[in-house]
Amino acid sequence: MRREVCFLIDGEGRILWSDASTSPVSLPDSRARWEAIWHHRAQLAEISHSHPIGPLAFSHEDETTMEALIEALGTRPRFSVVAPDGMVVRDKQGQESRATEEPWWTHLLRLASGMTGGSGSASLPEVPPG
Repeated sequence: MRREVCFLIDGEGRILWSDASTSPVSLPDSRARWEAIWHHRAQLAEISHSHPIGPLAFSHEDETTMEALIEALGTRPRFSVVAPDGMVVRDKQGQESRATEEPWWTHLLRLASGMTGGSGSASLPEVPPG
């Protein structure tokens, strides 16, 4: 099953929190996700999500969500999209580029999104709140 998945990542590259949709083309707003972002705001370095059927780009919805997050947090975390054929990043200065090296967790994000072999039925890592 292909589905969009979101990871919140800290400055050390650790997954702080994750969630998933049931759709390969959307990740609906979630109160739990917004609360997790707020709860982890001091450690939050990156918000990444998957586009399991592409594109390797930020969507219009991604753009508006990123602006809302920047406004709410008062800071700009790194944002990224992981697709089957690569990873695109918007850095803390707002500059966009295709990643030449991907963090270790992109494999997990692709697996949880159903992008890598098999049935795509991998479960998300359990991360306790707080």
